[in-house]
Amino acid sequence: MLQMTDNLFDLKMNIDSIANFDWSDIKEVADCALFKTTGKYLSDIEVKVLQASWMQKTYEEMAVSYGYSTEYLNKDVGNKLWHKLSTALGEKVTKKNFKSALKRVWEKQNNSIASEVREELQVKTQVKQIPFPESSIAPNSDFYIERNNVENLCYETISKPGSLIRIKAPKLMGKTSLTNRIIANAKNKNYQTVYLDLSSVERRILTDLEKFLRWFCCMASRQLKLENQLNDYWDSEILGSNDNCTVYFEEYLLTEIDSPIVLALDNVDKIFAYTEVIEDFFGMLRSWHEKAKISEVWQQLRLVLAHSTEVYVPLDINQSPFNAGVPVELVEFNQQQVEKLVTLHGLNWNEIQIEQLIKLIGGHPFLLRLAMYEVSAKNLKIEKILQESSTEAGIYSNHLRGYLEVLQKSSEMAEAFRLVVNSSSPVELNSILIYKLHSLGLVEQLDNCVRPSCNLYRDYFQRVLV
Repeated sequence: MLQMTDNLFDLKMNIDSIANFDWSDIKEVADCALFKTTGKYLSDIEVKVLQASWMQKTYEEMAVSYGYSTEYLNKDVGNKLWHKLSTALGEKVTKKNFKSALKRVWEKQNNSIASEVREELQVKTQVKQIPFPESSIAPNSDFYIERNNVENLCYETISKPGSLIRIKAPKLMGKTSLTNRIIANAKNKNYQTVYLDLSSVERRILTDLEKFLRWFCCMASRQLKLENQLNDYWDSEILGSNDNCTVYFEEYLLTEIDSPIVLALDNVDKIFAYTEVIEDFFGMLRSWHEKAKISEVWQQLRLVLAHSTEVYVPLDINQSPFNAGVPVELVEFNQQQVEKLVTLHGLNWNEIQIEQLIKLIGGHPFLLRLAMYEVSAKNLKIEKILQESSTEAGIYSNHLRGYLEVLQKSSEMAEAFRLVVNSSSPVELNSILIYKLHSLGLVEQLDNCVRPSCNLYRDYFQRVLV
């Protein structure tokens, strides 16, 4: 394999040079061919005859130039040279056709080299286009790594009338990326789609059920490119907020659209703290899912809910959408998926380097992509990244400080996590603390106990949580 070059221009020049067949190439191919069969390279006089023949000189002209007889150059040198080349190349070689014969060998040898150079050039070009790993990954991105049949399960589920998908995973595990993938697949089926990120809703709206549901209906109308007709369907004097919202969907949105509607709600857990809305809102979503079992209108609605870990909110078991539908839990990448990500970043890592990175951060999608981005785009050494990973100079410093700021706002959480990172065995915590730490992605659960989700978090927080 050719050595990697730092300059794309050099790579292109390598390809261009392969396209030119000249005297130096003739000599090199002939030398190599003869050495393989005879163990000897071209003699000085053979080189002279070969070069003169390349310049289309006759034996008479060679005799004048080199001071040998024409007969000697023809019979004793030329004829023997063509015979040896015939044996070496496996075809009849003469003074008239030796150029073509040697060029065929040269092209065969260099086609593989050109292919390697082009492949290397493609990798270098791809590296320049590697996106910084922030937020979600576009549905059509080459850097989206499919989980084990998770995507197909979601595509099949969303095609079923009145379906509900619940995507559960800690922070930065790919919930939004998968949600966007589901939406893209739905659009390919000519479904209408609505995507709402509940983490973007203003607090003044989340503290008032009426305002929240009107916001909810208004945003759905906009994304479906329908006029806002809330005033025509909303009757606050007689109906409650849930009923008004249900009527708006049932009598307006679902009837105006003649295809299934995929309603995707991302970061659902961001509203768990707002008791003013959660019970009624989630109860309404569950009732919509139940209506689809008997109503053709509601069968047009397909729900996708994405949230972090378990749901610790006071909901009646029969009113909660979190124990209905198809659950989809995103786990960390396995070894094969990590290796695929390495290849996508154009990295030539050996097994030890990959294992060392996994030992540090596990199969965490964001942490993996950040390390690979820094190596690919900034030419950092993986050894340096590993060495500095939990320090303030490391590539994860901003990520780690963000977690530290969250923990410092809750002494209870900080103390709990301090116990976890300083323990060599899993630690038992109360359910709420497990939920909060797991939602952040800081711990993994083992029955009723937890441990740090990766060694990076253990190393860093052992140092800062004192």
